Amino acid sequence: MLRGFQRRSEQIARRHGLTPQQHLLLLMIKGAPDGSERATVSGLVRMLQLTQSSVTELVQRAEEAGLVLRDRSSADGRVVKLGLTEEAEARLAASVGEHGDERRLLIELVSSAELAPS
Repeated sequence: MLRGFQRRSEQIARRHGLTPQQHLLLLMIKGAPDGSERATVSGLVRMLQLTQSSVTELVQRAEEAGLVLRDRSSADGRVVKLGLTEEAEARLAASVGEHGDERRLLIELVSSAELAPS
């Protein structure tokens, strides 16, 4: 079930002009744990469990593709927050919307797995 969802997700991402990696990057930024819809490279390194250089390259390519914006923190000039462009928002919304009932099923499966005794 999970592998089928992943394969379909990759196909949907490509139909909307995103690589599977870009799709995951956009999901991670949009779904930032603090609800800000912003993320730092170091935060993405933790969430994606990739190396700093891999995430930096992924972000750079997404920025070049017009999907990600960098916003330097006014509180700390060393911190750069990443956000989605309008184009990225539209592509992500379309791709997520295409999953339909599969999303609900996946959420149910994950939720029941979290509640199951170990």
